[in-house]
Amino acid sequence: MRALAGVPMGVWLAVSAQAQPCCGPVTPRGRQRASFLESSDAVHLWRSGWHVDWRTGERDRPAPGGPAAKTHCSAFVAALALRLGIYVLRPPQHSQQLLANAQMRWLHESGEQSGWSALGSDAAAQEAANGGWFVVEAYENPDRHRPGHIAIVRPSEKTRTGLHDDGPQETQAGTHNAFSMTTREGFRAHRGAWEPGGGGTLRYYRHDVAWP
Repeated sequence: MRALAGVPMGVWLAVSAQAQPCCGPVTPRGRQRASFLESSDAVHLWRSGWHVDWRTGERDRPAPGGPAAKTHCSAFVAALALRLGIYVLRPPQHSQQLLANAQMRWLHESGEQSGWSALGSDAAAQEAANGGWFVVEAYENPDRHRPGHIAIVRPSEKTRTGLHDDGPQETQAGTHNAFSMTTREGFRAHRGAWEPGGGGTLRYYRHDVAWP
């Protein structure tokens, strides 16, 4: 890539650096994990407003509504972790109600004993996901009577500017289910969870995956 005529070299280099992938390439393990996330059919399962079987995301009652029928971010994370042989707090150890809050506390207090390790930044989370780790981003609502949120960081070769402005790329079940969504968008209903530049109170955790 050549510098544009009339643009100072220092400015051009800074702009060029911001346009580069923030967190390394997506490795073969990372591509395998992306395919795994997309095979979950999260867009059509774990639907908001219905009570679901947490393992499959299928509706298990004839009508919408009722307890534990609002959103299913935490059930989705637990189900996909289970498929990979990874333990994260899940039923029956905790009900589906307010499970995301409980998962965040469990990851912080007990996750290390089950193979989880904390990550200190947006970039570290995105880099780990690109490398094939199972990475979650979790937020505990300070009001324990209101839901938190949890999602799975997915591989992405986003730019440094994209990471700064929108956070890591993620897959989630929630108010909106998506295979690929920015952290900014996924956590927008939780004020203070994520802020530009990596601020906020959500936390990142990773677990190794024994991919074949």
